[in-house]
Amino acid sequence: MAAVRAVESGERSAAEFFAAPEPAPRRPAPAPRPVPAPGARPAAGGPVAVPAGVTALLAEGGAPEALAARVVESLGGGAEEVLRADPWLLLAVPGVRPEQADGFARALLGAGCGPGDERRVRALVVWLLERAALAGHTVLPPATLAGELARYAVPDPEEAVREAVDSGAVLAFEDREESGGEGAGGEDGDEPPARLLLGLERHALAEESLAEGLARLGGTFTPPDGEEAERWEAAAAGAPTPSAAELIRAVARAGLVVHTGGEAARAEPAALVAAARSLGLRAYAAAHGEDGRRRLAELLGSDNGADGADGGGPAAVTVDGLLAGREGPGRDEEGAYALDLLAVLDAPQLDVERAAALVEAVPDGARLVLSGDPNLLGAAGPGQVAADLLAARVCPQVISRTPDPGPIGELVSGIGVGELNAVEAPGREVVIVPVRDAGEAVHRTVQLVADSVPRAIGVPAERTQVITPGHGGAAGTRVLNAALKERLNPGPGRFGGFDPGDRVVHSPAPGRTTLGTVVSADAEGLHLDCAGRRVTVPRERVADTVRHGWALTAHQAVGTRWPAVVVVLPGDAVPALDRAWVYTAFGRGERHLSVVHGVDQALPRAVAEVPAGRRTTRLRTLLRTQAATAPEDPA
Repeated sequence: MAAVRAVESGERSAAEFFAAPEPAPRRPAPAPRPVPAPGARPAAGGPVAVPAGVTALLAEGGAPEALAARVVESLGGGAEEVLRADPWLLLAVPGVRPEQADGFARALLGAGCGPGDERRVRALVVWLLERAALAGHTVLPPATLAGELARYAVPDPEEAVREAVDSGAVLAFEDREESGGEGAGGEDGDEPPARLLLGLERHALAEESLAEGLARLGGTFTPPDGEEAERWEAAAAGAPTPSAAELIRAVARAGLVVHTGGEAARAEPAALVAAARSLGLRAYAAAHGEDGRRRLAELLGSDNGADGADGGGPAAVTVDGLLAGREGPGRDEEGAYALDLLAVLDAPQLDVERAAALVEAVPDGARLVLSGDPNLLGAAGPGQVAADLLAARVCPQVISRTPDPGPIGELVSGIGVGELNAVEAPGREVVIVPVRDAGEAVHRTVQLVADSVPRAIGVPAERTQVITPGHGGAAGTRVLNAALKERLNPGPGRFGGFDPGDRVVHSPAPGRTTLGTVVSADAEGLHLDCAGRRVTVPRERVADTVRHGWALTAHQAVGTRWPAVVVVLPGDAVPALDRAWVYTAFGRGERHLSVVHGVDQALPRAVAEVPAGRRTTRLRTLLRTQAATAPEDPA
């Protein structure tokens, strides 16, 4: 409107607004959640310094002193003043729940504290959106948010949501929901009706930055011609499989490509990277975790060494290592990666913040391939990057036709399409162990790991992984880990509950999981061996970030595979089961899968009737908007 008024008044020329714009400068992506290097301390050089005033304030409010370090980490050195002004900001501290923040506020404010206090409502709205982000949502409908507020006795939830938007605590977005097939919309084929969505600023910026970055890669790429195009075609002709050839041809012609397939299909982006390096390109492939990087390196073989065109080190890296600068090609003076092609495997495990940071650093004109298995559990954080990109249909998509081999591959492939089929397993690749109750499930699990699988399959206990739906319950990770430790590595737990030789899982931040083994402990902290890398967890962080790891949840196990896997399904696990969970858990075994089965017909029902929960995001709409507004190629 300002532009219209300026033109109408004669102050500006209309031609100014129709001239070709200057290229937009690279916009820095929003900083993702901190991704500490495994074992990194929360503050440089040592433990967090807690001011005496913070400790005294927590005591005054009835909060445990052990919370002090986390309060300072979350709210900074001025935490005392912040919390005196708004006690409900205690909800910003990881692990604090609304009832605990309410008790803290009552202790400090007395009679002046009520359920409708605008500070309480504001903190609750932010906390609910943060909790929704852990379940994968970047935004929520106002009605959903109001319903959650009502559960916490907010007097007028709808008005509270409006006030949260007016105060700037959350942002409101208009989104057009796709509810049908091609051409679906309102009356007479109009576009679908708009819906209102609410979200936090950092998630909004991440999705917008990611959509812009992906559009930038597609718009700045120039397809090869002449001799270069012929070299790409020759590389495709020499590909090991038809699907690999299809992927190489697609990437030759486009700056952004999506590739989907199962475990065996990982060889296709590996073949692409090897082919690109043979053409003289600086090509790299990034996997979700260290195990994925190892398997990728094996596929790349000699091409994983520092013998690429740039001599820039191994082609196989991890996503977090690439983001942190510990692995990969390094960055140029503008902050862009020094590469020509990046293939990201395990793309469904990318949350929107890490994806935005990654895409922002891919230089103009480079090629980006997002590859992964869409049937797996999604990212342990906000967003569904790969699914939204597939649904938006704004770039070429290559679907692998390479099936996963063997009885486990056949079983998992059926689960992916909603069928739990009996498979022939002449080498005892798949074994079903029925149990009556949780106690028997724990007993049989320990027996399988410690005795049956090593004896019958030849896989030692240290290479067998147990997977169960949750941490709690009568056969959750806590109970199973206690039983497995007693059998496999008994000890007094003299290092904060851990002994040398214990298998552990280290989670330095939400959604970040590193598997390792306890080596020792001293005044500095707990020393772990994580895939050959030394990790030290400070003493004050052990209780919050380290668990025993003989038994994991499927969310913790995604991205990693073991020679043998024991999946435990006790009777109380039924509510946690869906197709994606079963697909992920069953697919973690390379040579052997045992299923300790105590859920009866709930398992085939979950596979056939319970798809993974849908995440609410804006990325799909943003990608389509970017594609619709992109200038047409004059060619």
